Amino acid sequence: AQPECVNNSAYQLMEGSQDHQKGVLQALGAVQILNGVVILALGVFLGSSEFLTHFFRHFFFFTFYTGYPLYGAVLFISSGSLTVVAGRKSTRMLMQNSFGMNIASATIALVGIVFLLIHLVLNNQALRSCQSSRSPDLCNYLGSSSNGLVSLMLIFTLLELCITISLSAMWCKGNCCNSREEISSLPSSMESGIPPNEGNSESIKTPQISKES
Repeated sequence: AQPECVNNSAYQLMEGSQDHQKGVLQALGAVQILNGVVILALGVFLGSSEFLTHFFRHFFFFTFYTGYPLYGAVLFISSGSLTVVAGRKSTRMLMQNSFGMNIASATIALVGIVFLLIHLVLNNQALRSCQSSRSPDLCNYLGSSSNGLVSLMLIFTLLELCITISLSAMWCKGNCCNSREEISSLPSSMESGIPPNEGNSESIKTPQISKES
């Protein structure tokens, strides 16, 4: 099956039926929203754990003070919401906004991955000094708990990065397909004397009429 190109009113970004495309977009958008909510919840728990004990707060402070669990989660939720809306009504403006948000989300996800990896490295170094602390058992417990929270956040961030890259690739595929459609229509429109936009609209409307009949 050939990938269907699109006009100004709607984008069709993948091969297959339009209903399938909408379902995929809405599902990926829902996962993005879930990622944002989970990362925000983990960030809140990580920040609150910092004040459990004064002596071992260094296990929790780094990622919390970078602000990534807040602005990253908000951006992921916003990106997912736009993707869901774009799946329901695939207009040019919604697709362009969703594409921009997914690019921004991918960038923030990469930054978040770097922050989280640094946090894990710092925690592992701090865990080595637990034996010389006032309470070695509590130190090991809090350090392991912090590593678990940060690791979960890292997993959801990696998942978000994969989704945003996939969606961005879909948008790019749709735009390239649309550009090839416009370029290929120029020679035929010049020979027939029909403007390119009118030729495209006629070629798009014809299959719709045949389907209804």
